[in-house]
Order: sequence, then structure tokens, then C-alpha cells
Amino acid sequence: MEKKNPFNIVASKKTRFILPSLLTIIGVCLGISSIKFSLDQNYSLAVIFLVFAALLDALDGRIARLIKGTSEFGKELDSLTDFVSFGIAPAFILYFWELKNYGKIGWAITLIFSVCCVLRLARFNLTKISEGAEWKLNYFEGVPSPAGAGLILLPLIYELSGLNLNIETKGITPYLVVLVALLLISKVPTFSLKKIKISSGLTIFLLFGIAITFVSLIFFTFESLLITGIIYLLTIPISYFSYQKKFKRLNASTDEDHEDVL
Repeated sequence: MEKKNPFNIVASKKTRFILPSLLTIIGVCLGISSIKFSLDQNYSLAVIFLVFAALLDALDGRIARLIKGTSEFGKELDSLTDFVSFGIAPAFILYFWELKNYGKIGWAITLIFSVCCVLRLARFNLTKISEGAEWKLNYFEGVPSPAGAGLILLPLIYELSGLNLNIETKGITPYLVVLVALLLISKVPTFSLKKIKISSGLTIFLLFGIAITFVSLIFFTFESLLITGIIYLLTIPISYFSYQKKFKRLNASTDEDHEDVL
């Protein structure tokens, strides 16, 4: 009697490609939903949904590499999701919250941020790291789109936090959006920490820090997001000088090797 093959929706050899793509699709659903919440003027949920979208964006690529489920399809899907979740959604949230009060200028600023985000993603997809320059994997060229989305939302996050510091943040919103848009397409190196190795002795402290971060996000959501955004802003000049220092040191060692050969 002929034995029938079991019915499979996806070939067993391809199942490892599903999970990363599924996380990416969930992320784009969260990004689109955040726009819906901003239309309803529910800005708290709009920001929270974008935070979850950013967390999934950080996880999908790492999970894909961990289970060897990377693919060209997943790479393209991830870029399209990033554009929706971090190029369109945060710009629309700010437009409905504050930028609409600036009329055509406010809409132009919204478009500028979205265009700069798609340009940044296109450049990222074409970036290739040559052999011998793997250290550059620890740096992004320009501010990554999830971080850019978080930075432009800082004035809204400050208002949602309820902190009474007598600081008027709405007025700086259009200038901040333009500044971050320029940082997206700039060549300013920012930390990516993709290849950072942590010793086994420090692992417990890393896990403790992650636990503290999640507890803070649960009980002091917007305050924690505000502090995180400010800390990230402060790391940008640090990453720039760190990159330049390492670049000059490696160039100097290369020149010395050439002189030795001669």
C-alpha cells in the first residue's frame, strides 16, 4: 500500500524562516495600529505600540540569525516594516498631536522625516562591510530608524509622563523632527553594539540591568522612555569620537605594517 505524505502548509526545511517574518509582520501591525490610536487622540497607546514594534524589530533579526532563518525576503520585509513603523507612524502621531497646528509647514516637516527615513533604510540595505573592517558593525551610519522614531516622540513622551518641570516642549517639536531627520541620513556614527562581547562574569549584571529596565517600563513607562531617549542623545557625540579614535588607530597600525613591508 502506498504511503501518503503528510500534509504540510510549509516545507519542514523552511519552517525556521517563518518565525522571524511573523515577528516582523506583527511589528508592522503594531505600527499601523499606532496611527489609528493617534487618530483617536489616544497618544499613550500610540507610543506604547511603537515601543513594542521597536522591541520586535530588535528581536526578529537576532532570532533569524540564531536559528539560521535569514533570507532576502526577510531582509526586504524588515525594511518595509521599519519604514511603516518608524518612518510613517511616528511622523503621523506628531502631526495629529502638534504639527497640524503649523499648517502646510507642519505637513512638510512630516514628509521630510518620512523621506529621510526611507533614504536611510535604502542606504542601510546597500551598505557592505569589507573584510578586515568588521569592527564597523558596532556602529550605524547615521541614527537608525527605530531610534529616530523615539527621539522625535520625546516632546510627546514628556507630556505623557506628567512631569512638571516647567519646560515647554511643544514649541521645539518641529525643529527636533527636522534635526532627527538630518541625523537619519547623516554619516554620523552611532553605536549598534552588534558585535560587543560580554564576559561571563558580567552576564549576571547585564541580566539584572535588563530586569530593572523592564520593571521601570512597566511602572514608570513614559518617564523611563524619556530618560532612555535623553541618554541615547548623549551617546551620539560619544559614539562619534569613539569611532574616530578607533579609525585613526587602525589606520596608523596599517601604515606601520606597510612601512615594515617596504
